[in-house]
Amino acid sequence: MHINDRLFGVVFLLLAVAYGWQAQQFPEPLGGSESIGPSTFPTLLAVVLGLGSLYMMIRPDPDSGWPVGKTLFELIGVVVILVVYTALLESVGFIIMTTLAVGLLSWRMHAPPLKAFLTGLISAVVAFVLFNYGLELTLPNGILELG
Repeated sequence: MHINDRLFGVVFLLLAVAYGWQAQQFPEPLGGSESIGPSTFPTLLAVVLGLGSLYMMIRPDPDSGWPVGKTLFELIGVVVILVVYTALLESVGFIIMTTLAVGLLSWRMHAPPLKAFLTGLISAVVAFVLFNYGLELTLPNGILELG
């Protein structure tokens, strides 16, 4: 089943290149090209995705196969959660959507619902504060917009 990993490696490498190229289209930050700006984080993600893709193509898993049954259903559920998260992130807001996404994914990994959604809320608030105030990269407030 080497073909599965190599095929996904090629697809993810193309995605990494497109994602990295798109990240470079953001305007240069006010402090100049040497400061952290809106393209920094997406560029790092593109590099990591590209390296992971190359690894999948060079050293495929010898016994990988397509998931079936419950595993396939769970993976489709994860993709649906991430697509909905992306689609509603700007209008609903980062904190609410991240709380829901992380909470649902944690719950699907058998965490008790209260702990799962508390983890989601804490993760969302910490990431929001880190990005908005630490890195000065604005995340969408959505319906929590004040003023």
